[in-house]
Amino acid sequence: MPLGLGRRKKAPPLVENEEAELVRSGMAGVGTGPLGGGMATMQPGLPPPPPNLRPRLVFHTQLAHGSPTGRIEGFTNVKELYGKIAEAFKIPLSEVMFCTLNTHKVDMDKLLGGQIGLEDFIFAHVKGQKKEVDVYKSEDALGLTITDNGAGYAFIKRIKEGSTIDRMQLINIGDMIESINGESLIGYRHYEVAKMLKDLPRGRTFTLKLIEPLKAFDMIGQRSGGAKVSSNPQIGTGRGTLRLRSKGPATVEEVPSAFEEKAIEKVDDLLESYMGIRDCDLAATMVELGKDKHNPDEFAEALDEKLGDFAFPDEFVFDVWGAIGDAKAGRY
Repeated sequence: MPLGLGRRKKAPPLVENEEAELVRSGMAGVGTGPLGGGMATMQPGLPPPPPNLRPRLVFHTQLAHGSPTGRIEGFTNVKELYGKIAEAFKIPLSEVMFCTLNTHKVDMDKLLGGQIGLEDFIFAHVKGQKKEVDVYKSEDALGLTITDNGAGYAFIKRIKEGSTIDRMQLINIGDMIESINGESLIGYRHYEVAKMLKDLPRGRTFTLKLIEPLKAFDMIGQRSGGAKVSSNPQIGTGRGTLRLRSKGPATVEEVPSAFEEKAIEKVDDLLESYMGIRDCDLAATMVELGKDKHNPDEFAEALDEKLGDFAFPDEFVFDVWGAIGDAKAGRY
């Protein structure tokens, strides 16, 4: 159907549920069974290999503020990953906020998403100090970019220099947003939280309840890591990556091509510009949907089918299509 004519869009759900689509931080539930039973190098259209021939992948992990090294395996999505980490370190699952790859610092450029390098080291950040902050909204834009951990926690990924939030030293990158004006945000996705903040009336004060990640001694006093956008969205350093999908088995894949890396970066920039979120996995899904399409109408229909809950506006879809085309043509 022509772009913008007759496109059926579903309203985004208020609270994420077990069946929701994968978006960044986003690894919603994918597949079933343990890592060794749902994960394999796949070719399109072929059934998964029998369980005894599927790879057994083991990852090393530590708590970011300091701990012995643990070994985890048998997960197919981010919720199961957090569960394995909680089990390994004997902590409540609800304490795990998010994970970074190959650094214990709160570095949003190293945030774990839908792909893990096969040689990556996982650092788990757990809940630290709680804080409550009153914010006067003097401008329409607060200067926040929101992401989430794919398991019900939304947190601050970027703070724009010179913005309202930048002037409030109690608010830091990596802080989990627990509630706005007393309304709990547990279970909300990043785009829902970003919309709530945007819709708050200008000229009034609102209250944020935040939880900062527990920091190691060498991180105390640091405000941020990742306030600037990385020019390279590829997180993992391992040879090959583990790709977790919203439907079907997880797969072991080669690292993204130069075209895919640049296209993902450009689409992620558009997500921030239009929606106030950064989500490399959502951007990667959109690039994957668009790279083989022949025109924007085909691309729009693919987005509606796969990511209809977002109800992307036509202008955004056109810009994303253009960004993918520019990257494909080498116009970086």
